[in-house]
Amino acid sequence: MNVLWDASPQTASEVTAALKESMNWAENTVRTLLTRLVKKKALRVGKNKSGTQTFRPAVSRDAIVKAESDSFLKRVFGGAAKPLITHFAQNNQLSAEEIKELKRILDQSLKK
Repeated sequence: MNVLWDASPQTASEVTAALKESMNWAENTVRTLLTRLVKKKALRVGKNKSGTQTFRPAVSRDAIVKAESDSFLKRVFGGAAKPLITHFAQNNQLSAEEIKELKRILDQSLKK
């Protein structure tokens, strides 16, 4: 999805080429994944000038990140944000900049 969010529409061959270095997937694997994402309505199919199928996201990156984050929070932390934040704060090396940003975000959420 990141490949298509970054540049769309793209053919299956273009997606395969973009994923080659990081995933090294065969084009058939990419085509299978694209087909599944179309069935799930995460992608839309079109055609380019030469008639080749192209793919583009049907959902925004933000919508997917929110849905996946909510799902993760429910599955792993019972829907509670405090244990999630505590876990990451205690188990990751946060920079001073990251801590400052987290504090800013938390302060903003108090004002809502």
